[in-house]
Amino acid sequence: MSWYSVKTNGGTKTASGRKFSNNGATAAHRTLRFGTKVRVTNSSNGRSQIVTITDRGPFIKGRIIDVSIGTARKLGFVNAGVVNCKVEVLSEP
Repeated sequence: MSWYSVKTNGGTKTASGRKFSNNGATAAHRTLRFGTKVRVTNSSNGRSQIVTITDRGPFIKGRIIDVSIGTARKLGFVNAGVVNCKVEVLSEP
């Protein structure tokens, strides 16, 4: 898992058309449908957060999901940048 922000996503719109917010509980995934709710858990500290898939990515090999920087703060890995995680699909649109 890694994080991204308005500055790093190249703008303020997501692939789904939603406005991106640094503090939103949103994430990017390569294949899950937009609107899918997932629980992401930081494997290093056990913190978890429910987010909605609104964007595509990450496009770096070995990464499964990008979360907003606000979510990364709640999960405690902003400084690390990348952590191992568990992703659980809770609901699909």
